[in-house]
Amino acid sequence: MQTRELGRSGLHVSAIGLGCMGISFGYAHTLSKDEGVALLRAAVDRGVTFFDTAEVYGPFANEELVGEALRPVREQVVIATKFGFDIDSATGENRGLSSRPERIRAAVDGSLKRLGVETIDLLYQHRVDPQVAIEDVAGTVRDLIAEGKVRHFGLSEPGVQTLRRAHMVQPVAAIQNEYSLWWRAPETNGVFAACDELGIGFVPYSPLGKGFLTGAIGRDTKLAEGDFRATTPRFAPDAMAKNLAFVDLLTHVAEAKGATPAQIALAWLLAQRPSIVPIPGTTKLHRLEENIGATDVTLTPAELREIDAAASGIEVAGERYAPQHMSMVGREAPPAEAGA
Repeated sequence: MQTRELGRSGLHVSAIGLGCMGISFGYAHTLSKDEGVALLRAAVDRGVTFFDTAEVYGPFANEELVGEALRPVREQVVIATKFGFDIDSATGENRGLSSRPERIRAAVDGSLKRLGVETIDLLYQHRVDPQVAIEDVAGTVRDLIAEGKVRHFGLSEPGVQTLRRAHMVQPVAAIQNEYSLWWRAPETNGVFAACDELGIGFVPYSPLGKGFLTGAIGRDTKLAEGDFRATTPRFAPDAMAKNLAFVDLLTHVAEAKGATPAQIALAWLLAQRPSIVPIPGTTKLHRLEENIGATDVTLTPAELREIDAAASGIEVAGERYAPQHMSMVGREAPPAEAGA
């Protein structure tokens, strides 16, 4: 497995990571703890060193699974987790966004215990809290780094100015935003420009379009009850029918390269910047191996131009989230108080 550095952070990880959410959260089909542990250990055996989880996945259950799976190989892997919601530790009730300093500290202590580690390698703010200045968030994480509880700081789906303000207080190692062939906003909304300027790595989540870009979902696919995609406008039947143009494009390139559409989608991401590290998720070993195989696919400059030209002619149908979730992405934090 090839490795990459996330920006100029000094944090080196496998070129393809593993998003662990779907193993126990978000989809109709999840794995038992034993099955999930086996999948994560199979990923390690195949060279994956970068694993992504969050306290809200479950909640809590995903961190516990990741911790159990990776405990025997702790020194070989990088574990990323996230804070940012007010979750009742007794009931698991999610009471909404919260990045108050005391909440961050409670979340980190809980994550450390569930993961069974002394230090979190990469700690993201999951979503910007509109009630808390980002300087207070970054300052709290800076203190946690000084205390040895955290190694690196990250943000997920921040506004560009929020990213810049956070970086001034505590250097940001990585941004985790959605990015794929059918969601390319980071190229034009200032996020990539800021990452390049500041030396910040970029970790695309949903790099396979929540499974759509693999070709496994067709116009007649019925999403099961409990699958979060069923509430997503982009996965409405009419939208899926139009968006299959992306799958047709990837399939065309894949056939010429002797690869799969998923591998082309991931290889395209890897070709965009040397510090991009996608984290596709899966519950299936053969899909894990397929995703890892993308590192062996090299797209030539001519092939990249062909993909870009074709993709630019496709209009994406449907928003990527339902309205209540769209309201939490790309948000700017409130201004810090004078003198803070």
